[in-house]
Amino acid sequence: LEQKIKHSRLRHIFISHLHGDHYFGLIGLLSSLNLNHRTEPLTLIGPPGLSEIITVQLKYSYTSLHFPLHFIETNPEKTEQIYQHTLFTVTTFPLIHRVPCNGYLITTIPSKRKIIKENLPENFPIPYIHSLKEGIDVTDELSGITYKVTDYTYPGEPPKRIAYCSDTAYYEAVVPVISQADLLFHEATFANKEAERAKATFHSTAAQAATIAQKAAVKQLIIGHYSSRYKELDTHLAEAQEIFTNTSLGLEGDTYRL
Repeated sequence: LEQKIKHSRLRHIFISHLHGDHYFGLIGLLSSLNLNHRTEPLTLIGPPGLSEIITVQLKYSYTSLHFPLHFIETNPEKTEQIYQHTLFTVTTFPLIHRVPCNGYLITTIPSKRKIIKENLPENFPIPYIHSLKEGIDVTDELSGITYKVTDYTYPGEPPKRIAYCSDTAYYEAVVPVISQADLLFHEATFANKEAERAKATFHSTAAQAATIAQKAAVKQLIIGHYSSRYKELDTHLAEAQEIFTNTSLGLEGDTYRL
C-alpha cells in the first residue's frame, strides 16, 4: 500500500523460514487481499509447516478466500529447482539458522533473439522469422539463399540471477550456488563488534555477507535484516564495502536496478 503497488501484481510470496518476523504478517496480507476482492491465484513458497499454519488460521477465523491459494513446499536440506515460470525459475538452497531455513535463487529465462527488421527482405516468411528468433539459420528452398542468424538478429536479453540469503550464519556452501549472481541480498544482522553474538544466534555480520559476495564473485550486494540495536548503519556499510566495494544498504521502499 505504501509503495502504491496494485495487489493484482503480487503473484508469488517466498518464505525462507518460520520465525515470526518472516511470516506473522502473512495471514493479515491474505485477508486484506481477500477483502479487496482479489480473484487472481497466489502461490506461497516456503518450508514445511507453512501450509498447515495458514490453513489453521483461515479455518478458525472463518475466512473463505475468493482466490486460489497454492502452496509449494521447500526442502531446507537440499538445493533444488522447485518452480518454473514462463519468465523465471526458482532454486532453493540450504542456509544455517536456528530453524530449518533456505535461500532462493531466481533466474530469469533468457529472451529470444531480436530481429533486425531493416535487414530482412520484403515479405519474409513468418516461419523463417520464428526460426531466426530461435537461433536457427534458415535456407530458402526455392532460391537456395541461407539467412544466417548472425546477419538478421542480435542476441536477446541474457538471464539475470538474483540470490536471496535471509537469516543465516556465515556459510560458504552457498558460494557455488549463487556464483556470479547479478544481485545478492544477504542478511547482515550485526557489525563486527558483535561477531560472537552473530555466531551464537546463527546470524551474519556485514563483513561476512561481503565475504560471501566476494567469494561468489557476484556483481552487486545488498545487505539488510539489521538488528534493532543499531540506530545508524554507517558502520555496516563501511565494514562491508571494505571487502566488497559494490555494496548497498537494503532500505525499505528503495528501488535497486540490476
